[in-house]
Amino acid sequence: MEKSSETNGYLDGAQAGPAVGSGAPGTAGGRARRCADFLRRHALVLLTVSGVVAGAGLGAALRELKLNRTQITYLAFPGEMLLRMLRMIILPLVVCSLVSGAASLDASSLGRLGGIAVAYFGLTTLSASALAVALAFIIKPGSGAQTLQSSDLGLEESGPPPVPKETVDSFLDLYATDYKVVTHNTSFGNVTHEKIPIGTEIEGMNILGLVLFALVLGVALKKLGSEGEELIRFFNSFNEATMVLVSWIMWYVPVGIMFLVGSKIVEMKDIIVLVTSLGKYIFASILGHVIHGGIVLPLVYFVFTRKNPFRFLLGLLTPFATAFATCSSSATLPSMMKCIEENNGVDKRISRFILPIGATVNMDGAAIFQCVAAVFIAQLNNVDLNAGQIFTILVTATASSVGAAGVPAGGVLTIAIILEAIGLPTHDLSLILAVDWIVDRTTTVVNVEGDALGAGILHHLNQKAMKRGEQELSEVKVEAIPNSKSEEETSPLVTHQNPAGPVASAPELESKESVL
Repeated sequence: MEKSSETNGYLDGAQAGPAVGSGAPGTAGGRARRCADFLRRHALVLLTVSGVVAGAGLGAALRELKLNRTQITYLAFPGEMLLRMLRMIILPLVVCSLVSGAASLDASSLGRLGGIAVAYFGLTTLSASALAVALAFIIKPGSGAQTLQSSDLGLEESGPPPVPKETVDSFLDLYATDYKVVTHNTSFGNVTHEKIPIGTEIEGMNILGLVLFALVLGVALKKLGSEGEELIRFFNSFNEATMVLVSWIMWYVPVGIMFLVGSKIVEMKDIIVLVTSLGKYIFASILGHVIHGGIVLPLVYFVFTRKNPFRFLLGLLTPFATAFATCSSSATLPSMMKCIEENNGVDKRISRFILPIGATVNMDGAAIFQCVAAVFIAQLNNVDLNAGQIFTILVTATASSVGAAGVPAGGVLTIAIILEAIGLPTHDLSLILAVDWIVDRTTTVVNVEGDALGAGILHHLNQKAMKRGEQELSEVKVEAIPNSKSEEETSPLVTHQNPAGPVASAPELESKESVL
């Protein structure tokens, strides 16, 4: 029984698939049927990966045509359609999934799972930051690049670097924080400057605010009892309808990915100069992503579940390809939620509770490239970082990732927070922006991988707790029957199951007393 429960839905499907054509296992017809079953089950994964490869080939071929800006915009239009469809579905998906997930869990389970999730997100992000700082000091990406300027990479059109923010803005931002410097003249002729924060409206939605509101609303509906059941059923139905829309959108993903990747390759001016100039920075960032996503996170999953993490990840190839192409954790959320439930058999209450939160606050990949970028800029300016500054980088990168936007290039603004915290200039951020389109792809893949493995760990722990509770209940039933001496000492469960127990045992007690 335990062995069957350890296999996820993806493996069950893979094992059950060949049985369809097992009528003639040695014949060509049986092999063809098994091959057809395999292609049918994994059609979306194969098409998505093919879309990435085809997009790279399309971009490399069209670079020779020297397309102008208008033609590149037309080329990117199918990919932009995919991004807009995914962003359209995020709002109802996050709100409905979190409301239904929070309402389906009791208060103790919600608090326990939430505490485990917060601890998992915090520890994995902190370990990712420490790994990135160690790699940056070993590889030294900024050595030998002190003379590199943004004009060498053709970045004159990139505009000024982002305005640096304070660390607290990552937590308190309801708008986009800007700063205005006000000069005050005192009566003694002294001049003082005051930096005043100003909130400015931005396009998009406040995902972190939506997550908190949906969680509180779900808990409130649970407290209402029978009065809140109608609204809970409404959100459950809304959630299922949203997942149907997601399944339809997923079949457009290969086409959109192909044009997204192709247009981005055509848009770059000189890839060779870019890679040779900032190659060590790109290598350090991607190496950190490979180590954290390929070793650290799977090891954490194995320690908690004692299961093969790569079998779990095998069912999530489509969300990983979507993350690689879109560079957006939020845009990958619909496909991740669909695949982790259908392919890996994760409980809907767990996945729809933890994945929207993880897409907002869990940014392991972003923490890696932010720490590497901070050390890179320090080496670029010949600044030797002391132990206090290194500790500041670790804490700031871990804390500010909570408020990082799950959109393309959302982590670049967080780098400005880290640079301000350790006293480094921000004018070199244009160099980071130059290669952000490369590094951001592996960053997003590691971000969503951490969310998925966290959901798998919570699912395993929740199942384990449920089995332990059932076992304790059965032990109570078994032990209460022989120990029942009188009606007052009998468990209510035993009284209902065997009401004649105490009455039948009375003559036996009288006979024992007479013998004594």
